[in-house]
Amino acid sequence: MIKVSQLLKTVPTADGDLDILRGINLEIAEGTSAAIVGASGSGKSTLLGLLAGMDVASGGEITLDGHRLSQLDEDQRARLRAEKIGFVFQSFQLLPALTARENVMLPLELSGKKQADDIADRLLEQVGLSDRLDHYPTTLSGGEQQRVAIARAFARQPKILFADEPTGNLDTRTGERVIDLLFQLNASEGTTLVLVTHDDRLARRCDVRFGMDAGELCILNA
Repeated sequence: MIKVSQLLKTVPTADGDLDILRGINLEIAEGTSAAIVGASGSGKSTLLGLLAGMDVASGGEITLDGHRLSQLDEDQRARLRAEKIGFVFQSFQLLPALTARENVMLPLELSGKKQADDIADRLLEQVGLSDRLDHYPTTLSGGEQQRVAIARAFARQPKILFADEPTGNLDTRTGERVIDLLFQLNASEGTTLVLVTHDDRLARRCDVRFGMDAGELCILNA
């Protein structure tokens, strides 16, 4: 499902080029869950953005579901994300002018999906928000906003779901509920789940854990 070979990411600075990722190699099988852990600044979020096709590598290769990202232009990567990828951000990134239902409906409507409202209602019920359908993000708690974001990410039934610190802005109890929800949906939808997290409880629930340190990756378990 996901294969990475000798991935490099270098950015220019006033003091010269800075290597953020150094020769990353990894494979993640379809339908499994993987955690990427490491200290702040180790390159975790950079790696996740590259895997999702949101950024361009300086070298190496990423293959997602048979598609080599280096061979795709920006529009083609955007189409691939729309068709196969969901993303859950630590900051939720809900549109404040839209209700919970409308936030989940939006990607469905943009892709021309019929009965977007019914699908949104079903997903929001799955995440325990059937009584919050018409609430705006500003009237929802952090945990509720994250659950809307998860419902939105699963709306188009992505083959791969990336989540960047999905419990980072949540209290322990709410974070545990979000963790349970991610794995329930992962199991029911057969989605490949890739998480960047500082949360050891979350990481240990994954099938495989990778550790990041100064731009280098190692397998913590298999």
